[in-house]
Amino acid sequence: MSPRRSYDQYCSAARALDAVGDRWTLLIVRELLGGPRRYTDLHADLPGVSTDVLASRLKDMERDGLTTRRRLPPPGAAYVYELTGRGRELLPVLQALGEWGAPALGERRPTDAVRAHWFTLPLLRGLRGEGAGEGLVEVRLDEGMFHVWLGAGEGPVYGDGPAPEEPDARLALDTETCEAVSRGALGLRDAVRAGRVEVTGEGAVAKVLREG
Repeated sequence: MSPRRSYDQYCSAARALDAVGDRWTLLIVRELLGGPRRYTDLHADLPGVSTDVLASRLKDMERDGLTTRRRLPPPGAAYVYELTGRGRELLPVLQALGEWGAPALGERRPTDAVRAHWFTLPLLRGLRGEGAGEGLVEVRLDEGMFHVWLGAGEGPVYGDGPAPEEPDARLALDTETCEAVSRGALGLRDAVRAGRVEVTGEGAVAKVLREG
């Protein structure tokens, strides 16, 4: 494990950047907000990162108390990485960075990779901005399906694939609409009113989104 680099500044922002300022670290946190992940799964959902850099970042994050590594019981018997409580505290940091970076998204470039669950954070921001409260939301995009927990507490913030139980709302939207919501160019409820987001379900979240 490489020695920890430091800005050597008595400043809380500098101390935070000592731990999470390296390239890829916060994107690894983004992936682990979906729950425990195997190394191979992380590598697949972080296109562009080398195996050496990913392994190094994971070791650094474990050293700094952001993640833990554990072995799954049989028949899985694979090692997975997951966030500690300290690591989960980075969720609002990622949300703030995502909001700050939204105007820079622009149109998707031909070279841009994308995964459906990367839209989790902007959709969380949109749902909370509409006062959706707490609940489980299933989202279907052109790129695939994922689900989001509002008010997740200590559990995962999102997961790939269909919701594991009956969701409070199901949302279906196309790529163009999801990108507009992600950039902040279109409000979620405005998109629902315009017929660009289909909302089904009878839970509280669905009812809030259909209001007005």
